[in-house]
Amino acid sequence: MFDAYILCGTPRTGSTLLCDMLTATGIAGRPDSFFMRDVDPVWAREWGLPAPGAAGHDADYLAAVIRAGRDRAGLFGLRLMRESLDDMTALLDRLHPGLPDDKARISAAFGRVLFLHLRREDKLAQAVSLVKAEQTGLWHIAPDGRELERLAPPAAPVYDRARIARQLAALEAQDAAWEPWFAREGIAPLRIGYESLSADPAATVRRICAALGVGEPDPATLRPGVARLADRTSAEWIARFRAETPA
Repeated sequence: MFDAYILCGTPRTGSTLLCDMLTATGIAGRPDSFFMRDVDPVWAREWGLPAPGAAGHDADYLAAVIRAGRDRAGLFGLRLMRESLDDMTALLDRLHPGLPDDKARISAAFGRVLFLHLRREDKLAQAVSLVKAEQTGLWHIAPDGRELERLAPPAAPVYDRARIARQLAALEAQDAAWEPWFAREGIAPLRIGYESLSADPAATVRRICAALGVGEPDPATLRPGVARLADRTSAEWIARFRAETPA
């Protein structure tokens, strides 16, 4: 039996879809990206946190994160992007000094942890998705087309080969960087592919629940609340990028 799980990933791999569905089950934690370099100001206000660097900030922050990410039965869920790993482990090291490695620090903070690794095979499609979201400001939509998350005013997407190439290289590096960390920490994560998640989200959630030992989720809770943003523009950019890239 696990006390917590950490969904390890990179941006635009379907993690929002997966986290929302896990939360909706009511038995699989309430995962979110609680560890970021800049704390979400909404969370900071809701949690009543002292200013970063103030006495007690780290302990208060960790306690607030655990409260926010736990379900009613006490299972904690966390989504962790590779770029946030070092910040999280540094905070845990300050709270639990003298431990031998990151896995020990994570265990001290969260208990028995199941690690999941969510990755996307088609890194070019992932990079295109990220660039389009950054350009248009639209990050997530509901199945009925309603906007769920917009981070900037609406703007038209414009093909930018150099920007796509930079994001492609960055995403490849971030995803690859998980592997030496898993090996160094002696972690054998449960592997989850974006492609299988996208094809059958409910099956992926059931697989995770089985691995966690929390039982079978109610089928009524397994309805995706997020729709794919890939469209004709995405396909055109992918085809153009490949045509412009030397073999």
